[in-house]
Amino acid sequence: MLPIGDDSLPGRGFAWVTATLIGLNVAVFVVLQGATGDNPFTYGFSAIPREVINGVDLVDPVQVLIGGQSYFVPQAPGPDPIWLTLLSSLFMHGGWLHLGGNMLFLWIFGDNVEHRAGRILFLAAYLGAGVVGTMAQVWSDPNSPIPTLGASGAISGVLGAYLVLFPRNRVTAVIFNFVTRVPAVVAIGMWIVLQLVNGLGAAAISTETADGVAYLAHFGGFAVGLLAGFIFRSALPEFDPRHR
Repeated sequence: MLPIGDDSLPGRGFAWVTATLIGLNVAVFVVLQGATGDNPFTYGFSAIPREVINGVDLVDPVQVLIGGQSYFVPQAPGPDPIWLTLLSSLFMHGGWLHLGGNMLFLWIFGDNVEHRAGRILFLAAYLGAGVVGTMAQVWSDPNSPIPTLGASGAISGVLGAYLVLFPRNRVTAVIFNFVTRVPAVVAIGMWIVLQLVNGLGAAAISTETADGVAYLAHFGGFAVGLLAGFIFRSALPEFDPRHR
């Protein structure tokens, strides 16, 4: 299931925060990561469970066993304090496909949530979902030296909020090679199923390094988004374009 559009709220204008977040993600990947997931910046500023839990910055390669084979996971100096990687990792990606998939979902679903919640609350919910999602993944294997990165947890939060706020919106999507329009609850429901099947958009630093998928980052971020959506729906008045 590949979304390509949705029903936008009328009279709201441009979604500046959503666009800025997309720009930042692309800039970090191209400029700071060198358009690759294999470089010192990526290893240093990704969220590494062992670093976050113990408050230490690993700088030397760490040997791990994956599928019965031994690998050395590169490490590099990160920020001080090291827990800041919980934020920096949200703007980093392991490859073009990882980046493109995440930004597509953010572009399609982020604008309506931003317009409904307002820029500040939307940004807070986005970052909060991302940090909680990353922490959920960190706690799932607190001694792991394998980097985790990507906006997947934050975007899962956007989807959770969208599901609460706009369940009947129509989403245009490519499903089984056909372009069709389905309710948002169906589109996002299919997205959830896809996470269980192939971990769309969530990965450790690369499948070549570790054949792992950050499932808990998705579900942690999605739970935060659901909660934020209920708060926004109950506390914020709906916008009426006739009273601008």
